[in-house]
Amino acid sequence: MAKRIDVKDLDIFYGDFKAVEGVSMTVEPRSVTAFIGPSGCGKSTVLRTLNRMHEVIPGGRVDGKVLLDDQDLYARTMDPVDVRRTVGMVFQRPNPFPTMSIKDNVAAGLKLNGVKNKKRLDEVVEKSLKGANLWNEVKDRLDKPGAGLSGGQQQRLCIARAIAVEPQVLLMDEPCSALDPISTLAIEDLINELKSQFTIVIVTHNMQQAARVSDQTAFFNLKATGQPGRLVEVGDTQKIFSNPDEQATEDYISGRFG
Repeated sequence: MAKRIDVKDLDIFYGDFKAVEGVSMTVEPRSVTAFIGPSGCGKSTVLRTLNRMHEVIPGGRVDGKVLLDDQDLYARTMDPVDVRRTVGMVFQRPNPFPTMSIKDNVAAGLKLNGVKNKKRLDEVVEKSLKGANLWNEVKDRLDKPGAGLSGGQQQRLCIARAIAVEPQVLLMDEPCSALDPISTLAIEDLINELKSQFTIVIVTHNMQQAARVSDQTAFFNLKATGQPGRLVEVGDTQKIFSNPDEQATEDYISGRFG
């Protein structure tokens, strides 16, 4: 069941340095939200707070709230591992486990969660690879190394691995930046299909991609080098790209800076 994300007064730190300040926004279930903005403005940092990956970095901490259907992900009673199971992540560069087969890559999270039934594992592997639009390309070589696939196939394998554990939210940090145009289109088509089941948040530097795949767009910026990043504006993608409320958003989208 896809879930809503509410971010309230979020400040993000690396040690004493405040990297991002004052972010408040809502991400609706079964939708795609794109984070855009110039390099260094905090897009990926905010993304990593949504499944508590930020705190893995030494000195990384947050103030404020991140709610998943009213459940505070940073409450003392919350297990970060459970959070990351509920809020999956796909990284910028495809990162299949190099020593594992295609099948074992997809099943890795399930096995980590204690699933041992071979029939169950096989069913989830097939379902997840079909969900990632990869099944027909790999069904006859499931025992071959995942690292032997093309870059676009590896990224779809990583998406299959992420959805195999049935998260409610899927985070994607520039998932197409290392891919060719044809593979990029395949990932974009996949994102469009997956949003019927998941809440998706994607960081992208590609304005056209944000316009194509997202329902909602959030523009981040920073006032000056060394200053915290901030959320300038968030809203319906069509409005953000055609008639934004803030001049800074208009300047970025039209290519006047960034």
